[in-house]
Amino acid sequence: MVEQIDDVQTGRQARPFGQDPVEDGQSALQELLSDPAHDYRVFKYGDVVEGQVMAIGRDEILVDIGGKSEGVIPSREFSTLSPEELARLQPGDRILVFVMQSEDQAGQAVLSIDRARQEKSWRRLQEVYEAGEIIEAEVVNYNKGGLLVNLEGVRGFVPASQVIAIRGGDESTKQADMARMIGSRLKLKIIEINRHRNRLILSERQAVQEQRDAVKAQLIETLREGEVRRGRVTSIADFGAFVDIGGADGLVHLSELSWSRVKHPSEVLQVGDEVDVYVLSVNPEQKKIALSIRRTQPEPWSRVASAYNVGQLVRGTVTQLANFGAFARLEDGIEGLIHVSELAGWRVEHPREVLNEGDEVIVRIIRIDPARRRIGLSLRQALEAADEEIEAALGPEGVAIKQQLLDRGITPYPEEGDSEPEDEPTAELDEEKAEAESETPPADNGEGA
Repeated sequence: MVEQIDDVQTGRQARPFGQDPVEDGQSALQELLSDPAHDYRVFKYGDVVEGQVMAIGRDEILVDIGGKSEGVIPSREFSTLSPEELARLQPGDRILVFVMQSEDQAGQAVLSIDRARQEKSWRRLQEVYEAGEIIEAEVVNYNKGGLLVNLEGVRGFVPASQVIAIRGGDESTKQADMARMIGSRLKLKIIEINRHRNRLILSERQAVQEQRDAVKAQLIETLREGEVRRGRVTSIADFGAFVDIGGADGLVHLSELSWSRVKHPSEVLQVGDEVDVYVLSVNPEQKKIALSIRRTQPEPWSRVASAYNVGQLVRGTVTQLANFGAFARLEDGIEGLIHVSELAGWRVEHPREVLNEGDEVIVRIIRIDPARRRIGLSLRQALEAADEEIEAALGPEGVAIKQQLLDRGITPYPEEGDSEPEDEPTAELDEEKAEAESETPPADNGEGA
């Protein structure tokens, strides 16, 4: 048997003659790998891991991520760190890094803070997209099609059609609108996300609409019929005006704008006007709110009996011509009908023969029916009155209006060859028909936005 020989130089015990060196090497490797002091992690491209900052230099940052050696972050890979963030970074801090290369020629892993931030942002954006949440982002630039926004390292695109502040018109106007928005912050909704194609599309319009819908749903739960709210006119249509009453729009139908006859909302309102509105109805299922402006004001007919008398001379403005006569407004919410038999001293086939809408007239009240909200008026009887009576009742302006009407050929006297018109027995029936024809259609309660 051969004796064992010690290696004096290395201090290692010599192998007994005849032992397999390969088997000996494998045993040593297994022993090294099983030693907890050498429990190294193996990384690959795309891993996002947390590490501890070991040293900070001008051109690189060394980070311990549990590998065989410290990883290195080149300066080009921490460009998203602001000067303030870089100044606050200290050895011992823990940061998230992205593995760009598992090992370089020096045996170090190449890491990136920028890519880690971007990857973290993509994961967060995916969660936001799936949850349908609203996010906020800064506009950093624009191109021909829309705005570019930054979301913590991820570039998103907002098409021009999805931006509220971008007006229509020619291309130069659109480009000018987008240029002015650089640096502003927008609330956005993700409408498309594709991490592999680096594609992120967002919409401001959808974000704003969803927020308004949520506010409206909450408002509808608390809104009660009969309430009076302060609101702002947001848009005007032929059938009425929309008023924002705290994050939700309600409709004021044409018939609810004023006690007076209104042909178009633009006659009494403009976009941006602040108004008090009365809540007519709330429809939670259809999410519609019907409002009224006129019901926040005193009902004019409640004072007709005390303000007007049969035989009284009053001024009026012609508001509408019907087959059977002309309607004249005496004050807001109070109109009377001048029947065709009461327009002039001769037989008038249609009011347009003597009057136009908008004409100022003097009339005598010949009938009052507060219960049915009707007042009968006579132009010819007012023109028959002496100037002294008109001036006493209406002042010099009344006399001037009488003279203007006479100058236009409207007289209380029959034309040559014509007989003075008699009161027709159908006058009241004609008045009812004419008034019915002129009435504004009922409100479509809750044509809300």
